This record gives sequence, C-alpha cells and structure tokens, in this order.
Amino acid sequence: MSTLTPERLTFSRIMPVGPEIAARQSREAPDSAPRQRGMHFRLWAPKRSGVDVALMDTTDKAPQRFFPLEDEGNGYFSGYVDEARPGTLYKFRLDGGDMFPDPASHFQPEGPHGPSQVVEHHSFPWTDAQWPGLSLRGQVIYELHIGTFTPEGTYRSAQKKLAHVKELGVTVVEMMPVACFPGKFGWGYDGVDLFAPYNEYGSPDDLRTFINYAHEIGLGVILDVVYNHLGPDGNYLTQYSDDYFHASQKTEWGDAINFDGPNSEAVRDFFLSNAEYWIREYHFDGLRLDATQSIVDQSPEHVLAALARRTRQAAGNRQIILVAENEAQESRLARPNESGGYGLDALWNDDFHHSAIVALTGVRAAYYTDYAGAPQEFISAAKYGYLYQGQFYSWQKKRRGEPALGMEPASFITFIENHDQVSNSGYGKRLHQLTSPGRYRAMTALTLLAPGTPMLFQGQEFASSKPFMYFADHNPELAKLVHSGRTDFLAQFPVLDSDDMRSKVPNPASRETLDRCKLDWSEREQNSEAVALHRDLLRLRHMDPAFRLQSYGKVDGGVLGAQAFVLRYFVEAGQDRLLIVNFGSDLHLVHAPQPLLAPPMGKSWEILWSSEAPAYGGSGSVNPDREDGWHIQGESAMVLAVGELLPRG
Repeated sequence: MSTLTPERLTFSRIMPVGPEIAARQSREAPDSAPRQRGMHFRLWAPKRSGVDVALMDTTDKAPQRFFPLEDEGNGYFSGYVDEARPGTLYKFRLDGGDMFPDPASHFQPEGPHGPSQVVEHHSFPWTDAQWPGLSLRGQVIYELHIGTFTPEGTYRSAQKKLAHVKELGVTVVEMMPVACFPGKFGWGYDGVDLFAPYNEYGSPDDLRTFINYAHEIGLGVILDVVYNHLGPDGNYLTQYSDDYFHASQKTEWGDAINFDGPNSEAVRDFFLSNAEYWIREYHFDGLRLDATQSIVDQSPEHVLAALARRTRQAAGNRQIILVAENEAQESRLARPNESGGYGLDALWNDDFHHSAIVALTGVRAAYYTDYAGAPQEFISAAKYGYLYQGQFYSWQKKRRGEPALGMEPASFITFIENHDQVSNSGYGKRLHQLTSPGRYRAMTALTLLAPGTPMLFQGQEFASSKPFMYFADHNPELAKLVHSGRTDFLAQFPVLDSDDMRSKVPNPASRETLDRCKLDWSEREQNSEAVALHRDLLRLRHMDPAFRLQSYGKVDGGVLGAQAFVLRYFVEAGQDRLLIVNFGSDLHLVHAPQPLLAPPMGKSWEILWSSEAPAYGGSGSVNPDREDGWHIQGESAMVLAVGELLPRG
C-alpha cells in the first residue's frame, strides 16, 4: 500500500493502524533487521481465520501466487512478500475463498472492483520544502471538481488552469472528493477506497504534481473528505469485519460508521489514518469534512477532535486548515479544545447562502423558509456568522444551531454558490442566471468583502453558463434508484414537485449530464467584465486594511431601507470603510439618523469602489453622500473611504 523508498524494509514505520496494510520501506534498514526486498502487509480482518496476499498477473489480472499472512491473534494478519514491488497488483484471499481489493488500497487502476496496486510514495520529487502551509485568516477558497473543471477532467489539465485561479486572488483550492468510487464519473461523495485517488482523474503522481505546482505558485490545496458513510457499490469493508458500521445508529445514508461501539478502535484508526495520509503523503494543506452532523460518536474524545490533533501532528511544521460542513450548525466544532470544542478551524455558513438566495431570487420554499433575505440578516451574518444559534427553526420544527458569539469572522466560510446549492436549483443553473445583473454584482461584493472567509465555486468568477447537476455513473439497477432519490429530494421545492418537472430532472447516470457541466474556458475571455469584478474585489480584500482585518467586533451595520444596509469597518488612523448595499430600487434618504454613515470628524466620504463601474458592465455611479441627504443607487454596492477635509462653515 504505502512504500517509502524502493530498497530496504524497516520495522520502525509499521504502525498497527486499523486495516491499513503497511508496506513501508527505507533506504537503510535497522542494524538488527535482515536486509531484504519486498513489502510488508498488515491487515485487520477479525471476521476471517485466514488471509493470503494474491499477487495478480498484470496481463489477465489472474492470481499468480498466494502468500499467507500470519494471524497475530488480535484480528490482524501480517507478513512480508518478497515478490511485491511498487506497481504490483494484488488482492486479499479470505479463508481460502473469494478475493477482494485491499480496504486501504493506495490505488485502484481499474476502479474499486479491480485489483489493488502497490504505490511508491517517497520517490516523488517534491519541491515544496519551504511551503509553510495555511492559516485561516486571509484565505479565499475556490471549490472545484476535477472531472468538470476542464474538458479533459484530469489532474494534469486542471493544473494548467491554476495560474488563472491564482491571478484572480484565490489563495486556496478546495478539491471535491477524489477517493476512488465506481464508474467513469461522479461527484466523489460515494467513495469506497478512501486511500486511493480516483483512477479516472490520473495517477497518484499526477495528483502530487498538481499539489506541488500549486505550492510553487503560492496556492494551497485542501481536500473534501467523506467520513460519514461509504458508497453502496464497491464497498468491501464488511468482508473483513462487521464492526465498521453501527446497526443501531442511522444516518440518511444508512448505518452510521462505528466510531464508538464495540471493536471501534480499529475503525477509528482506519479513518484517522486516512486523514493523516492525505496530509502526509500528498501534502494537502487541510481537509473539508463532509456532513459532520452525520458522524455519530459518544467517545470521551470525539473522532473529529482526534482528527484535528492527528492531522496537525502529521503536518509537522506546516500549518493546515480544517473546515467542516455541519448542517446542524454546531459551533463547538470550530472552538478550541480548551473551550470544549473539537479544534477545527472553520464551518460552512449555510445561513448566509440561504439569505442571499432569498434576496436575489425571492424563493422562500423548502430550506429557504426561515429566511427573508432582509438587510438585518446580512448585518448579523457579518457580525456573528451563523444567524441561527439556538433559535426555533420552522423548516425542521426544532431549534437549530449553537451559540457562536465571539467566534472570529474567518471561522465562517461564506458563499453564494457551491456544488450542492447550484445543483439544487433544479436544472443546475448558476446564480447569475436567476437574478438581475446589478443585484448579482452587489451580492458578489458583499460575499467577497464581508469579514467571513469567502468561497467561490468553479466558473463563478467568469459567469459560467455551464450548469452543475448531480451525476453518478452507477450500475443500471443502482442508477435507477439514484435518479429516483434525486428527484424525490428536489421535490421539497414545490415548483419541482410536479410530474412535468420531475420528468425533466437530469438523469445522473447519463454521460450527457456530466458533459453539460464541464466548464467552457473560452467564456473567461467572453465574460471579462465578470472576471474583472471578482479580481478587483479580491485585490481590495487582500490590500485594504479594513477588509483584511477579519476581527470580531470590528464591523457594525445598520438598516437603511427595505433592501438596503450599511456595514462600517472600523480601522485605526482614519481608514474606516463603508460598504453600502442596496438590493432594491433607488433610495433617497432625506433623513439619515444612522451614526454609522457619519464620516470621521472634519472628513468626508469618497467612492473607493462601485459595482456599477462600467468596467463591470454597470451604469456608472456618483457619490451617495450629498448635501440633500443620501442617494443610494438601486441594485448596487459601493465602498466608501475617508476623503478630504470638509469645508468649514
């Protein structure tokens, strides 16, 4: 599975971590160890009485030779196989009968049903020794899906676009899951070989090359990982043990993973070792943890807290960031251990997204029910992160969230598009296609200048016309169930719950569905105004001290109208900024009893940036602070800076 160098074995790196096979090598073996070639295998299979390593023929994939592993008596089987080398194909034969892939395979060249392959990790020529890693403050995240980011859908082709992402002002790429899953395409959330990069995207070294290049140009890379379930096709874990899942604990995907029940120690180690593995062997700069509300654990140390501790240890001197998706909005995940938290860094802020959708589209159905898209929601999100921190939530008929007051703004990832939310629009339409240009530019400004950590979704920066829909290449029987399940999920929106609309939900198993989602990079040149909008906003975010600050208590806001509000960023030495946002029509405030609008003593406000600049396709703008009151343009956003001295009267 994992090899360090191609010459000598060492016993010092063999770790009893779950069902991982430790195929470890080192250039110099310990003096007491015999000098030999080959691989060391170690497997957790308490359900079995005998395990053989079956080396496979590279031509017809038939087993050539069998090598029995020694039963350690504790559910583990281990042993050396001299004939195994980097590139060797193998499976495990269980109890002298059927053969299955390694549950912790490092590569599945033919997908999850084929043989596993021994991978040489430590011969890769990394050049990022001076890369410091990432801390959360100041980051701008860009979520991408390797299979649709480019027409080719590979690591190599995606690498060629990273310079554009960097030039835009992005600092971190968030890669949707790459753990091996069945079929020729998919989102990656049905992964079954958690240690094996998906074979259709390229080789393990192609993935390493992508990350190494990103570090060369100053981009971090974090990986989306799924530790709440495994996919239904190609998951062979139960062939080795029945203790991987909780029969008595359910999630929306079935039995919960056993992180705290009988024989859970090896299961925990399996998943924790996987998290360490991506950080150590592939130099990822952190992880995004999918749907953590479905990770069930009552252990003294929650598995997420253990994950935070062990991944930071695996990173050594590099800093990493750990981000959680958590529908329940449990703020404890991103609080420090000493405060009773789990020690993660940040949380996706769905509240901000949901308010944005209502403000831009008027849709208040399904999980948008509890949002009005009102100015106060955006002010509160800027100041406090989550909107729901324990209040009653009518859509779920229960309280939602935990107190998050006092948490730093950077701890909340803010976005108006991501893979889930774009696809949930029914036809996978992009948000700029569902609202007016002026409102969209204004919302983009709010998202990229608010004190949270902003995230873009692939193609958002050039107003991509390509949809992002759910797609998954499953076997025919499973594909029908997935299509039906997807249709039922979207039916929570009444407009999509009709026979006519249900019939139009794209078939996830169709190759056409995938192909329609592939970005058209010629649109980057065609839509240069959108690119300029995002690039200039991110430059302002990185360079201006007000937007760079991201400190709790340094932003306040006030409602100016039914759809208008002001955020004031407090900075020392007269560098305060105003962000004026109006999603409605033109607003004339003859009376403006809002102290946040007042400039510093003896100063005035001047326009620093406007969403209505002609360079972005806007209609032009004028200073809103006039002698007869405030004149705020409709469907616009504007940044005001402290200007010259006011004339003395």
